[in-house]
Amino acid sequence: MKHISILVPQTAVIEAIADPRYLFTAVNEFLQASGKQPLFKVELVAATKEVRLNNSVFSVHADKLLEDIDHTDLIFIPAISGNMTCALQLNQELLPWITKHHSRGSEVASLCMGAFLLASTGLLDGKKCSTHWLFANQFREMFPNVDLVDGSIITESQGIYSSGGANSYWNLLLYLVEKYTDRDTAILAAKYFAIDIDRESQLAFMMFQGQKGHEDEKIKKVQEFIDGNYQEKLTVDQLADMLALGRRSFERRFKSATKNTVIEYIQRVKIEAAKRSFESSRKNITEVMFDVGYTDNKSFRDVFKKITGLTPIEYRNKYHKEIPVLQA
Repeated sequence: MKHISILVPQTAVIEAIADPRYLFTAVNEFLQASGKQPLFKVELVAATKEVRLNNSVFSVHADKLLEDIDHTDLIFIPAISGNMTCALQLNQELLPWITKHHSRGSEVASLCMGAFLLASTGLLDGKKCSTHWLFANQFREMFPNVDLVDGSIITESQGIYSSGGANSYWNLLLYLVEKYTDRDTAILAAKYFAIDIDRESQLAFMMFQGQKGHEDEKIKKVQEFIDGNYQEKLTVDQLADMLALGRRSFERRFKSATKNTVIEYIQRVKIEAAKRSFESSRKNITEVMFDVGYTDNKSFRDVFKKITGLTPIEYRNKYHKEIPVLQA
């Protein structure tokens, strides 16, 4: 029997505790219904017997305390919420426990923002990781030794797993169900919970936030210029001239501040504008392409798919819905 320990950190997201428990308990029931033995022993593990969450709206009662666990096969680190620095300080006690059991052979899986807690152990240094797209820049700043993969739903490195934003963790849960059981059981679980199995990217859900959380005011002015003139054909040399900087110095300074190259930033601003247009207007692909400053259909399509994971027509079909009008 596989022993699963679902940690209950302070400031945890309650769904990220309840959902893995629900899923693996249901898989046990699926196995029993097919005449097999249940495979998973699922326990909630915490530093204290009771953990209050969401300003005490929820109260989680742990099955076991940290010191009660001698061996576990798989540790889940749920998403944590609020100020990440404060959340990590509140959960320092969990870090040596995670590293100790990993050194003894336990696999570890973080769900969404649980990657911040996992990265704090040092186990992710030099490894790939996923987390919520909205907090990618903050994660990179806090953990520069971790290789954060933009847009990825699941990453795996030497028995350490992580998932992308919010409900993306369901895909990691299914991935682990398949690993520990078989494909048929994972498909059954996907159908039972109505999950799109094998989804590989969260790119289609990402919203570009402008990446202005830095102190370089001159670079911010350039960003604001790009944001307000994305319809134009902008060049790196033109933007460097605005700051009276050489091209190489400007590119280094821009990348240091925004974590994007100048070209990447321009592309992301243009594609974010295209996404909004596809979501809310009736314009066709060519009209939107020209509106955001592209003149070559293939170039527009390639950049759009690179950033969103979907072609322009796929994105439009996914997110643009005509609002039905009742006729009198």
